[in-house]
This record gives sequence, structure tokens and C-alpha cells, in this order.
Amino acid sequence: MPPFLTRTRTGVLASAVAAAFAVTAAGPATPAAAGPRPDVRFVAHLDIAAGQRPENITLEPGGGAVVTFAYSRQVARIGPEGRVRVLATLPAPPAGSATPVLSSPFLGGIVRAHDGTLYFLYATGSSDLTGLWRLRPGGTPQRIAVLPADGLPNGLALDRHEHRLYVADSVLGTVWRVPVTGGTPTRWATAPALAAGGFLGANGIKVHHGAVWVSNLDRGTVLRIPVTRHGTAGAVETRATGLAGIDDFAFTGRGDTLLAAINADNDVALVESGGRHRTVLTGADGLENPTSLAVRGTTAYIASGAYFTDDDPNLLAARIVPGE
Repeated sequence: MPPFLTRTRTGVLASAVAAAFAVTAAGPATPAAAGPRPDVRFVAHLDIAAGQRPENITLEPGGGAVVTFAYSRQVARIGPEGRVRVLATLPAPPAGSATPVLSSPFLGGIVRAHDGTLYFLYATGSSDLTGLWRLRPGGTPQRIAVLPADGLPNGLALDRHEHRLYVADSVLGTVWRVPVTGGTPTRWATAPALAAGGFLGANGIKVHHGAVWVSNLDRGTVLRIPVTRHGTAGAVETRATGLAGIDDFAFTGRGDTLLAAINADNDVALVESGGRHRTVLTGADGLENPTSLAVRGTTAYIASGAYFTDDDPNLLAARIVPGE
């Protein structure tokens, strides 16, 4: 690592650099007194009055991002310059519908295929809308798989090699598997480690190094579920603990090291492959209840829904640089 990068790190971030990676300048410097450190920049400040609270994020080539706005039922593109364009609005549920735990309709995880097709999850408490949805470029949203109306499909991961999607259900404590073409979901994994402990269980989900990784919000854990040679779920392994309130997470590209969004605590934690973790970004850097992360190359994008701060939902960017 170049010496000047180390000299510019202070506090908890400096200790994280020594262990794994540094967050470095991803855009124009911002004076510390005016907001985040010079090593963090805002991509966009979102319109809270319009319901622009990002729940999940997927990246586009060229620096754009696509997000779900959880409670406005919208899928939107945020350009590299910060401009927001709504791509689709999901249908409102029938009168009297109530999404489990959350009550309101909830638009959750989203992923993007190489051809630009978007897949995302919608939960309404009604059987006619809850499930996995698809949006092809220039098309309209279409539900391609029905998921249980008494669940909360939340996190979504794409296995590009096997052409499968994995869904983390936060209420039913289940990982579902669905072909990218749609159809009947398979209950791929259930285990006590995926269950809620009072509010929400299985939450974020990623496919990484031959396994499906899942966070559990209530239990503060990161779990690894091996994919066997037959495609079935292996035994659930606990890879990190003590991350109460963990929402989504993203691998940095350095082994199994990942970044975790700690929603209620307003933090992003660096979690090393052995499970040790430390805070690397906080509300002082512009976080407003971070909900999701995505990494491309040396840039990490962090979406904040401002669910508890109720102030400034936003999208931040920072560079991640492998340590020595």
C-alpha cells in the first residue's frame, strides 16, 4: 500500500487498514466539517418525501446503480452523476393486505443479469403479488415465481454459472431457489440458524466460492451454506457473530473478507475471513441506516434507507484497496 494512503487514515478506519483494506478517495474531497471524510463521497441524496428509501442495490456497467425503493414499490436507476430515474412501479396490493411483520408492501433484493435483465423481490401479504419479479430492458415488470404470502422474501442472489436465483426469506427462515426462467421455487435450505429471533432472520444473501452466504439480522451472524456437487444445501456454518442488526453485505474481492451494513447502528463493518470485525464507516461519513452494499473493482457503493434517522436517504461510494 502506498505510504500516503496509510498516513491519511485516522481512528477506527486506520486500524482496519492495517488488517485488511483501506477506504480511499472515490471522488472530489469533502471537508470533514461539511460531512464525510475526503475518502467518501455522495453519489446521490435521495428524495425522502417521494419515498426514495433504497433497500437493495445492484450495479450496472459504467458506474450506474439500480435500487429498490422499499415502500414506494419502485425500481429506480441512479446514474453516476446522481440523477434518479424510475424504471418501474409495482402494483399496489389488494385492500386489506398486510405484509408479514412490516405491514406495508415491501420491495426487497435486486440483482442484474449480464443482458440487463433485473430480478427483484416483492412482498405484500397477498398471494397474487408476493414473489420473484423480472424486468427486461424496455419491458414491464412480470412475476415469474410465486413465493408464500406469509413470508418476507428479502435478500436475492444470482448464481450466474448455474442460472439460479437464491432468495432469503426473513420471516420463514428459509432460502428458496428458483431458475432464472422462473417457475416453482424449491425450499433449498431451512435451519434454526436462518430463523428470526423476534423480528427478522435470514436477510442478505450472496453466492460466493461454491457456497450461499446469508446474514441473520436478529442473531447478528454471517452464515455459509455449501452447495454440494448435487446442488443441494450442505450443513450451515456460522462464519461471524456479534453483528446485531446486520442487513446486507458484499464481498470485497479479497478472499472471504466482506463489508456488512449494520442498519440500526448506522455503521459499516469490515468482517475478515476468520470472523473478526470492526467498524470502518459511521454516520459521520454520511451513513443513514445503511441497508445494502455492492462492490465493483475497487469501489464500494453503500445505500442508506434512513429508516430510523428519517433524514437523508442516500448512496455513498468509497474505494477499497487491498492491504499489503
